[in-house]
Amino acid sequence: MIPSRRKFLFAVSVVGVPFGVLTAAGYPQAPTPRRPSSPDGKGESDSNAPNFDPKNMLEANQKDIKKNVEKLFQLASELKAEVDKTDEVKVLSVALLKKAEEIEKLAHSIRTRALG
Repeated sequence: MIPSRRKFLFAVSVVGVPFGVLTAAGYPQAPTPRRPSSPDGKGESDSNAPNFDPKNMLEANQKDIKKNVEKLFQLASELKAEVDKTDEVKVLSVALLKKAEEIEKLAHSIRTRALG
């Protein structure tokens, strides 16, 4: 049984590898588009393109993070109040679990924005 498996794998590799190479050669990689540059070569020729200021982007990002942290604090406070209200013997409600999931998503969003 082992020799037949080896023969099968050998046949697959002998036929499959060249077939894979031929298939990959039939689909060339798409060329990457190039941006037109200005005659002096210092930048884009399109003057209508938006100019991104890193300082403004960082300030907007910081404001968004602060807003999300405040919302996170509010949701966490609401969750704590609901947990304190529930009896220890009872199972947590679905609304409680959804609120915890929302807090988790918001915390992940804040972390992603903070990392850049």
